[in-house]
Amino acid sequence: MKFKLIRMFSVASMMMALATAALAQEGGSGTKLGAVAVAVAAVGGALGDGKAISAACEGIARNPGARPGIFQSMILGLALIETLVLLAFIAAYLKL
Repeated sequence: MKFKLIRMFSVASMMMALATAALAQEGGSGTKLGAVAVAVAAVGGALGDGKAISAACEGIARNPGARPGIFQSMILGLALIETLVLLAFIAAYLKL
């Protein structure tokens, strides 16, 4: 599992490192790269959302009395994760 995660992050890092060279060229390559950037951000956001929800459910199952605090923290975390995905979408749209 750790090897898979490390490989995924290394591929994402290489794609981000190559983004500046691809966007510097003339032509339509920026739109394809923007789509890839949004896809990577969406995958990362989905993984983060799943991990946050899983941890919150586990915490509520272990201590049902702490449900309100766990729920509020989970909602805040999910909002921050989704904000990063939206920022990636905006950056790809504006071709930053």
